[in-house]
Amino acid sequence: MSAAPQLQGWKHIYSGKVRDLYVPAGPDAAEDRVLVVASDRISAYDHVLASTIPDKGRILTQLSLWWFDQLGDIPNHVISADEGVPAEVAGRAMICKKLAMYPVEAIARGYLTGSGLAEYRQSQTVCDVPLPEGLVDGSRLEPAIFTPSAKAEVGEHDENINYDAVVTAVGAETAATIRDLTLSIYTAAEAIARERGIILADTKVEFGLDPSTGLVTLGDEVLTPDSSRFWDASLYEPGKPQPSFDKQYVRDWLTSAESGWDKASDMPPPALPADVIERTRARYVEAYERLTGKAFA
Repeated sequence: MSAAPQLQGWKHIYSGKVRDLYVPAGPDAAEDRVLVVASDRISAYDHVLASTIPDKGRILTQLSLWWFDQLGDIPNHVISADEGVPAEVAGRAMICKKLAMYPVEAIARGYLTGSGLAEYRQSQTVCDVPLPEGLVDGSRLEPAIFTPSAKAEVGEHDENINYDAVVTAVGAETAATIRDLTLSIYTAAEAIARERGIILADTKVEFGLDPSTGLVTLGDEVLTPDSSRFWDASLYEPGKPQPSFDKQYVRDWLTSAESGWDKASDMPPPALPADVIERTRARYVEAYERLTGKAFA
């Protein structure tokens, strides 16, 4: 994984799969904020790849900021995306409130696919939520369901959990707030995306406690191709996997004979070909432009 850049006035404290986190440096530095920098790194199958996707970090940051504006009633962690942001990371960074993050990946599913489909085929449930018979890959779930997972370390796989496990982790009142906020975010975003010809199949969000307000607050990123499944509504056809606005090209190439990589092995994935990198970048750009109605520059 590429090293996080050194930024004057900020101290690097953590790197995730995509984001680098910094806190203000110096003896008199504020302790209530963090600089969140989205890199161009890309991960697949719990590996951070050696290849990067140009402009990916900028797209993730700008799209998150747009969605934070659309979700104005939901408290979020953003303080500034321009004033105080170092020039070297302008456009891909946000100064944010330092939250006490909850150890839960909050997921809303409006369509059945992915790990949810795999569980459904075994037990007719997703995270112990019972579902009707006869659903197929891509079936719409009405209403959407809350299907949390436990946060994993970098390189590990998030584990689906049931609602009772969330209550155990954060308490009954906070668990209910996280569930209700997650479903509210999904419902609002699904309607906005649908107006733009995009289906929001599911999304993952993260929350933390804002010590200054005492509120459960939306953190990290929101409603990007890294954290959500976006499908082209004009191509939607239940009963099979749907083309998505994300790193599908990367996953498809890594599991193809051309890559020569066995994802069950201990070997890291190979570097991506130039055409896979370019098609993946184009897919992220298209998602940004169709959702926001603005050209990416």
